[in-house]
Amino acid sequence: MSERETWATRAGFILAAVGSAVGLGNIWQFPFKTAQFGGASFLIVYLIAALGIGLPTILAEFVIGRKSNLNTISAFEKLGYKNWRIVGALGLFTGFWILSYYSVVGGWVLRYLGGSVTGAYFGAPAEYFGQISAGMDALVLHAVFMALVIGIVAAGIEDGIEKATKLMVPSIVVILGALAVFAFTLPGASEGYAYFLSPDFGALATNFGDIVPFAVGQAFFSLSLGMGAMITYASYIDGDQSLFGDGITIVFLNSFVGILAGLVVIPLLFAQGIDPNTSGAGAVFISVAGAFGNLPAGRIIGVVFFAVVLIAALSSAISLLEVVVAWAIDNYDVSRPQVATLLGGIIFTLGVPSALDTAWLGWFDTLAYKFFLPIGVLGILIFAAWVYGAPAIDELMKGSGLGDGVGLTWLWLARTLVIVAVVATLALGLQTLFLGENPAIIPPL
Repeated sequence: MSERETWATRAGFILAAVGSAVGLGNIWQFPFKTAQFGGASFLIVYLIAALGIGLPTILAEFVIGRKSNLNTISAFEKLGYKNWRIVGALGLFTGFWILSYYSVVGGWVLRYLGGSVTGAYFGAPAEYFGQISAGMDALVLHAVFMALVIGIVAAGIEDGIEKATKLMVPSIVVILGALAVFAFTLPGASEGYAYFLSPDFGALATNFGDIVPFAVGQAFFSLSLGMGAMITYASYIDGDQSLFGDGITIVFLNSFVGILAGLVVIPLLFAQGIDPNTSGAGAVFISVAGAFGNLPAGRIIGVVFFAVVLIAALSSAISLLEVVVAWAIDNYDVSRPQVATLLGGIIFTLGVPSALDTAWLGWFDTLAYKFFLPIGVLGILIFAAWVYGAPAIDELMKGSGLGDGVGLTWLWLARTLVIVAVVATLALGLQTLFLGENPAIIPPL
């Protein structure tokens, strides 16, 4: 078995982790939920969730990954807790599950990139999305997107993932920044900013029960927690760099990209008089796409916008494939290109129903968001904070230059507030899945 790869630079690890965190959710969900749930007041709640809950969780995953230098399943065995491998297995399965339908959405982005060149969706964006979102075309582009992901992962940690994300992440920030400057020049942009960023504490109070679970869930999903990605990426760290500093940087950059995306898409909608009260696929592929048809140089703006969406989708997708590839390489004498192709092909097959019917895609996403992610995060937190305990603090403090009090604060925050928040989020998700007239757990047969 060949020697295990590592990141060439600390910046490579940070940018790869940021790339994993910065995905489609930052662009098509975060801006709209922020506006819907009270603007700046929601941002405050989200940032509290990201720092108070997301950061302790990402640090727990970093500790497990760097201490073991192994994949998300084998890590627990190396740490001396073989029976806890089920937690790692759940993370691996969750990443496998999410990538199967995430790749389908990546295929949509490829289609819209081409449609921006021709202006194919300008006249009737809703009808265009209905035509391309499911069927053989969606299946073919699902395959193309997965092939891109496989190619990057097959090239390795340093030559594939690190080099790709060093280009991708700065590109996301630069392109979104340029688009935000353009959006600022549009008539009606100021109304968009007011809608997006003005604090509405009345909306916050009215929707508090909906806002808090969403803010916590958004922190988990947007930071790639509970899916094995951060354990896997941290396992390639060679050295005692500050995990605490890296975690803060990743949470900050991820939140910054979400806010930057809002400064692009919300003014675009207001400039064209389009109702911004939407989210999910319709937000980007209908509402925002429809705005490009009425803009000066709309085709160019569309190409640039969907290029950054594609980069964000790829940077997240490669981390999910790497989770399962790392497990295979650590446990079997196989070559990286072969195993990346094989496992990528299996993931593509799992995504076929989502490509042929968007109802299946919604079902896959609901199970991931409401059940797999929170229960995976809960398992990681219980292990790191209550089972592993003191050694976890020692690992976290390596290279940080911080006092032991910081480690103890992290430990008890994870043991109490963070676990309570995760349990509450899981409980609300289970209620959606199993209760009501149409339980979400039932597949769209």
